[in-house]
Amino acid sequence: MRLVLCVVVFLALPRETPAPLIYRPGEGWIWEPVGGAKWRRTRAKEQLEVAQAAFDQKDFKTAMRASRHGVNTWPMSDYAPNGQYLLARCYEEVGKDEKAFNTYQSLLTKYPKVDNYEEVLQRQYAIANRFLAGQWFKLWGVVPFFPSMDKTAEMYDKLIKNGPYSDVAPLAQLSIGTAREKQSDYAAAVKAYEKAADRYHDMEKVVPDALYKAGEAYHKQAKTADYDQGIAGQSIATFSDFAVLYPNEPRVPGVQKVVADLKAEQARGSYSIAKFYEKKKKLDAALIYYNEVLVKDPTSKYAEEARQRIESIKQKKVHQSKEK
Repeated sequence: MRLVLCVVVFLALPRETPAPLIYRPGEGWIWEPVGGAKWRRTRAKEQLEVAQAAFDQKDFKTAMRASRHGVNTWPMSDYAPNGQYLLARCYEEVGKDEKAFNTYQSLLTKYPKVDNYEEVLQRQYAIANRFLAGQWFKLWGVVPFFPSMDKTAEMYDKLIKNGPYSDVAPLAQLSIGTAREKQSDYAAAVKAYEKAADRYHDMEKVVPDALYKAGEAYHKQAKTADYDQGIAGQSIATFSDFAVLYPNEPRVPGVQKVVADLKAEQARGSYSIAKFYEKKKKLDAALIYYNEVLVKDPTSKYAEEARQRIESIKQKKVHQSKEK
């Protein structure tokens, strides 16, 4: 009875007890020592100084808490943009790239006149490049889940909207095409490359790459599944433009070989169709496709055979008309 009475009295009397696990809006659950966190300050400037000092000492956990607290407590202060930037830098340092990218995005959205705008775009571009290279996105920001070219392309798209004529925007537009190629979505890749060539037509370093990559994407698309003559023609046209506009480009010889191969393949395809129609005794249709062989590649091995078949069919048609 005495023991029970002591327990009741102990629980009933008011007293101070440590509560290290605390939830704060915008910060989540955190552990704090009795008396409050040592990194908290009562002014925005001092709060930022604490965060910066912790970051410089590579104490990213404290820097993260201090900068986040400063931004949440004084969102309209002159020090909020630097606090948001520092928070994003902390996420980068601890390997939370997606969260870092989104925090940079919030920085540019909330504080569009931030002094280091171009640097932030460069950092977003570097993060997107890591995902383009195969880095996995994380489920709930913790568990490595999967690489995603869709999400990577979205990152580049946001970056371009942030600064459409920044130094990294043309490269980001080209990278969207690369992301789509990795998905084997060559039609979307071509659109991305053509958009780069059109939007940044006055940038000498961008347009050649855009044209070349568009030609390559067309070429890959033509080779998927059944050979697509129309897409092959687009590849030939794009590569030909590239060779004419940039004759001194070191990639031109390779492009010319690809064009020759594509034309030969087109000639072979037309020749096969012509043979099919000739076998079915549809001579007019056969003539059309034999003539296509000569138009598409007059120097191919199929061209001479096509000429012979054309003469043979013409003679047959003459005989047929005489018999009638």
